[in-house]
Amino acid sequence: QVQLMESGGGSVQAGGSLRLSCTVSGVSFSAFYMGWFRQAPGKERERVARIYTTDGATAYYGPVKGRFTISQDRAKNTVYLQMNNLQPEDTAMYYCAYNFFDTHPTWGQGTQVTVSS
Repeated sequence: QVQLMESGGGSVQAGGSLRLSCTVSGVSFSAFYMGWFRQAPGKERERVARIYTTDGATAYYGPVKGRFTISQDRAKNTVYLQMNNLQPEDTAMYYCAYNFFDTHPTWGQGTQVTVSS
C-alpha cells in the first residue's frame, strides 16, 4: 500500500521561501508521476507541479512557473517542492500526489502554506 508523508509547510511573509517534502513508502520509486496539488479555501484543488520519477522530467502549472521547483531524491524516496518568492495567493493546503494523472491519485495528508502580505 502506497503511503505519503508530507512535511515543510508553514507561515511566511510575501517574498519568502518554503520547501515541502513528500516521502513515499510501499512502492518502488520508479516509473510513476509524483507531484503537488494545492487547494485554497473555497476553491477547487489545482495542479502545481509534477515530476516523472524515472528520468526527473518536470512540468509546472499556472502562476508558479519560475518561482517553484520540483525535484526528487531517489535514494530517499522523496519529492520536494521548493517555493520561492511566495505570494499571498499561494496560500493553500498543499497535497502530495502519487500517480499524479490518475482520476483518483493517492494523496498525502496535506500541509498548510500561509503567506502574509
